[in-house]
Amino acid sequence: MSYAIIGFGKIGQALAHAFARKNIEVTVASRRPPEALATQARAIGPTVVAKSLWDALEADTIILAVPFGEHREVAKALPNWKGKTVIDAMNAFPVPEELDGLPSSAFVAKSFTGARLVKGFNHLIAATLATDPIVEGGHRVVFLSGDDEDAIAPVADLAKQLGFAPVKLGKLNEGGALVHARGRTWGPLIFQDLFKKEQ
Repeated sequence: MSYAIIGFGKIGQALAHAFARKNIEVTVASRRPPEALATQARAIGPTVVAKSLWDALEADTIILAVPFGEHREVAKALPNWKGKTVIDAMNAFPVPEELDGLPSSAFVAKSFTGARLVKGFNHLIAATLATDPIVEGGHRVVFLSGDDEDAIAPVADLAKQLGFAPVKLGKLNEGGALVHARGRTWGPLIFQDLFKKEQ
């Protein structure tokens, strides 16, 4: 399984730290050329490799960490996303009117034709996401939701590999609504830093 993080701002870099901590190779890319990211990528760890957006999109699993309004530009890079898992780590706030009542991830899914989309890694602030998720015998929780149940399982496996405790919330418009912004308010699980004790 190969992984790429698209977007190398605070959230993208925080996720890159999580991969580096476990020596899992991950490609990082953004609107900037790879040379502009290379020094920062190397500083995070040797398994974090800056590439062009085009090369990064060859990965099996793509983590979207761009500002919400830029997801369509990423989506246009491939004519079809069949066979790809897209993890939506973005937050849309305040909620754009264009969502028309949909959870933001359901709206994003419409742009990524053929992809299996999972909402995840979006509810923690970057500084928290970047720190070691294993604390005092517990693992930091990450919430996952998606309309394709089969797509959630491999993302949950990735979260475990990274040291997190994945908690599945079900479909986007059901449990997933707890980690989406609605109107002018955040979902009740946004910014909650929870830990799960080892059983």
